[in-house]
Amino acid sequence: MAFGLSPKHQEIIEIIDLSEKEFIVIALEVVKKLGWNSSYISEKGFIAYTKFSMSSYGEELKITVNATNVTIKSECTGSQLMDWGKNKKNVEDFVFTYNQIKSTFSKDELDEKIIEIKQKFILSEQDVLNQAPLNTKEKLSGFFSIFKPTKGFYITPILLNLNILVFIVMAFSGVNIFMPESEQLLAWGANFKPATLNGQWWRLFTCYFLHIGIFHLLMNMYALLYIGVLLEPILGTARFLSAYVVAGIGASLTSLLWHDLTISAGASGAIFGMYGVFLAMLTTNHIEKSARKALLTSIAVFVGYNLLNGIKGGIDNAAHIGGLLSGVIIGYVFYPSLKETNSKKYQTIGISFISITIVVATIFICSNTSNDVVIYEEKIKDFVAMEAKALEVYHLPENTSNEKILNLINNQGITMWNKCIVLITDLQKLDLPSTLQNKNKLLNYYCKLRLENYKLLSKAITENTDTYKLQIDSCGIKIEQTIKKLSEQ
Repeated sequence: MAFGLSPKHQEIIEIIDLSEKEFIVIALEVVKKLGWNSSYISEKGFIAYTKFSMSSYGEELKITVNATNVTIKSECTGSQLMDWGKNKKNVEDFVFTYNQIKSTFSKDELDEKIIEIKQKFILSEQDVLNQAPLNTKEKLSGFFSIFKPTKGFYITPILLNLNILVFIVMAFSGVNIFMPESEQLLAWGANFKPATLNGQWWRLFTCYFLHIGIFHLLMNMYALLYIGVLLEPILGTARFLSAYVVAGIGASLTSLLWHDLTISAGASGAIFGMYGVFLAMLTTNHIEKSARKALLTSIAVFVGYNLLNGIKGGIDNAAHIGGLLSGVIIGYVFYPSLKETNSKKYQTIGISFISITIVVATIFICSNTSNDVVIYEEKIKDFVAMEAKALEVYHLPENTSNEKILNLINNQGITMWNKCIVLITDLQKLDLPSTLQNKNKLLNYYCKLRLENYKLLSKAITENTDTYKLQIDSCGIKIEQTIKKLSEQ
């Protein structure tokens, strides 16, 4: 059972009494017999893809011929960490079938088949094999190689390093590495609608370099590494970086529009954007058909699973969806420049288009989206101040005269509670999330109870009687119950 970034299994077999081309002919027949699809065929080998099944997303087999021996490598195309022996079985099936059928071909039959596939042989054999999507993974020679920028794999390790560095700095500053507090995330730049729409637009960008605990970081970095290895060689450095930044902002804007009081952080929105770009690529002819089919299945399963998993709560699925859709659009925008490989003009146009579009979208959304929560928070500060003045009667010395108590109740307490009711009534007209609407209703009820209580106290003092004691006590109990409910909001 193999495990790792891309679980694989490899074996080497000897060629006996066969030329390289003859072996390739027989190997292609083996692949056909096993029901697999072959592609990237050259004089030095080819790539084959197994079919999707309940136990596998499909694997890539790379058959490389080298004089007297052949290297057969089976590698997972999906993002699973373990292959449960599937790659080893693929290699064993290939070798077993090869040994079964190799003696059934005569020399003449092999020559005929070589002529049939000769047009598929390309002179730059090794380059053809290296065009396979999983090829970049072979350059990752060890754990530390994933953090080192190299040609074709430059931006991904930089992004990995930045995310990890930010997390380490946060940890050293005192942020909990398992479950950061909301205030800490906000201080470091998490996306939060009231703050973002209140002039702190930079949160749309900084939020996807923050993570809500070490497990959140590890899961996102693994997903980023997987898609980066596949996609960055296709897009190139400039397109890959611009796609990541724009898709991340698209994810943040979607989260901002969808949530009123959710604190959003994490690279998953931007990462979903890269998966969206790759999905767009997989619906075009830019990637070879057999490879396209195998990768489309594995990517679709990954995206589908994570979107469904996000429904259970505690996950910002709005950012995932926003990032994914942004990525799909970006992928199609970039497609013309990928077809014209020698044209920098198309690349510049594509990058400029998505950059201008996201800037315009950000300005429009931030300017036209209601931010009544901020207004609410400012008004609540006024409410707290008026409430404090109304409650001053309870802080008077024990020897305070009834005349002074009555004056404070009538001229300050009752006046303040009436003002509080007017303020809360006005707040109910704002476009607020349900949690704040419910809180408003409780606050309104609380203020009316306080007002009723003060009027009863005023009557009791004025008339110098205990007649209202039961009503005052009942009102007091209701006030305590309401305060308890408010503290639970």
